[in-house]
Amino acid sequence: MWRLKIAEGGADPWLRTKNAHVGRQVWEFDAAADDPDALAAVDAARREFAARRHQLKHSADLPMRIQLAKENPLKLDLPAIKLGENEDVTEEAVSTTLRRALSTFSTLQAHDGHWPGDYGGPMFLMPGLLIMLHVTGALNTVLSSEHQKEIRRYLYNHQNEDGGWGLHIEGPSTMFGSALTYVSLRLLGEGPDSGDGAMEKGRNWILDHGGATYITSWGKFWLAVLGVFDWSGNNPLPPETWMLPYCLPVHPGRMWCHCRMVYLPMCYVYGKRFVGRITPIILELRNELFKVPYSEVDWDSARNLCAKEDLYYPHPLIQDILWATLHKFVEPVMMHWPGNKLREKSLNHVMQHVHYEDENTRYICIGPVNKVLNMLACWIEDPNSEAFKLHIPRIYDYLWVAEDGMKMQGYNGSQLWDTAFAVQAIAATDLIEEFAPTLKLAHDFIKNSQVVDDCPGDLSYWYRHISKGLIIAIKDFSRNCGRIGGS
Repeated sequence: MWRLKIAEGGADPWLRTKNAHVGRQVWEFDAAADDPDALAAVDAARREFAARRHQLKHSADLPMRIQLAKENPLKLDLPAIKLGENEDVTEEAVSTTLRRALSTFSTLQAHDGHWPGDYGGPMFLMPGLLIMLHVTGALNTVLSSEHQKEIRRYLYNHQNEDGGWGLHIEGPSTMFGSALTYVSLRLLGEGPDSGDGAMEKGRNWILDHGGATYITSWGKFWLAVLGVFDWSGNNPLPPETWMLPYCLPVHPGRMWCHCRMVYLPMCYVYGKRFVGRITPIILELRNELFKVPYSEVDWDSARNLCAKEDLYYPHPLIQDILWATLHKFVEPVMMHWPGNKLREKSLNHVMQHVHYEDENTRYICIGPVNKVLNMLACWIEDPNSEAFKLHIPRIYDYLWVAEDGMKMQGYNGSQLWDTAFAVQAIAATDLIEEFAPTLKLAHDFIKNSQVVDDCPGDLSYWYRHISKGLIIAIKDFSRNCGRIGGS
C-alpha cells in the first residue's frame, strides 16, 4: 500500500537539507501495510477514475485524503447547513459552514504545517526521467515494480480517445506527447500490442501523423539520447555560447532561468553526442516509430520537421538559416581538431554551472526537466560520481501518487505557495482564534522554509540574483532549493 511520508529523509546519507526536510513529501510503498478498508477505498477510487477518465481528467488526491482522514480524524459537532431554495442566507449559516469547512481543511494539513497535494499535469516530464534512468542502467534500481506499475497506470489513464497523448493531461494529442509516452511504456516493459490495444492505437496515431521525425525539438533530443533518433536530426545546441561575452544579448545567462537551466545540461549532452546502449528494445523502437526503415530516414530534413498538432509558432526563415549554418559549418569544426579544444573547454565550463546548480538546490534543481538532464550530464561526466548518487534520492521528491497513478510533478510540490494562500484565506474569515493551532503550524512551516542566505561565490558569474530573505517566489522555491525564481 502506498503511504505519503512527510518531512522524512534524515537517515539517508545521500540526502542534503538545510531545514530538516520540512515540506518534503515522498510516496513509499509499504508491502506489509494491513489496512483492508483503505486498500478497498483506494481501489474503488482507481476504478472510478478509469471509468470516467475521458470526461474527468484530474484526480482528486483520494489516496492522500484517505490516509489523512485516518491520521487526522475530523472531530465535528457542528450541524450541516442545508438551505431551501427561497430561504435567507443568515450570518449564522455562513459562520457555521465556514467552521465546518475550515475544520475539514485543517485535517488535510501535514504535521510540519503545509498542505500536501498533487502538482502534476504535464505529460512530457516522466518520459525524460525514464529515458535517463534507462540509459544510465538505473531504471529498475530507482523505480521498484510498484513504482513502474503506477506509472503505467497513469500513462494509460491519460491516453486520449484517438490513441495519442497530449502535452498535458487536458491537451489534444501531439507528436511530442504521443511518441515519448509510447516510448516510456515500452521501456516499462509493455509490448507493442499491450494494454488491450492501447499500444497499437498509440503507435497508429504516431505513424498516421508522419512518424517520430515530426516530433518537436525536446522530443528529438530525448530520442537521440535513447538511440532511436540520430543526432544529425537535431538542430545544434552549441555549448560554446556559454563562453561568449555576457554583454552580447544572445548570451544564455540573459535567458529566463527555466530556459537557460534546461539549455545548460542539454548543450553538454549534445556536445558529447551521448547515445545510450543499443539494446533489442531500442532496435524494436526504431522499427515502430518511423514510416520508413530507420536506415532510410532523411535526418537533415528531420531537423526542422514538426507535426502540425505541435506547431504553435513556425520557425522564421532567419532561424532556419542560423540552424543550418551551425549544423553544416560550425559543428563539423567543433567536432575535430583544433575546434574540439574549444568544445572541450566549453563543456568543462558548462559542467561547472551544472554542479553549482545541483549543490545549491540540494540536487532538487529548478524543475523536473533540468533535474533529469543535470543527472544525465553528471553520469556522462562520471558514471560513478558522487553527484549522480546525490541526485538519486531527490527523484522521489518529484513523484506523486493519486488514483490516476504515479506522475512526475512540475516541481517537488507547491507547498509554500499553497500554505501562504491557506493562511490568507483563514485570516480573512475572522476565525483566527478558533484555528490558532492550524495557523501556528503553518507559520512554523513558512518560517522554516525561508531562504536565509545567498548562493555562494560571485552571483554575477553564476547569473544569479540575491535570494537571502526570500519566502515565496514562483511556486515554492524554499530553503532547500535556495534560489530566487526569476534569477
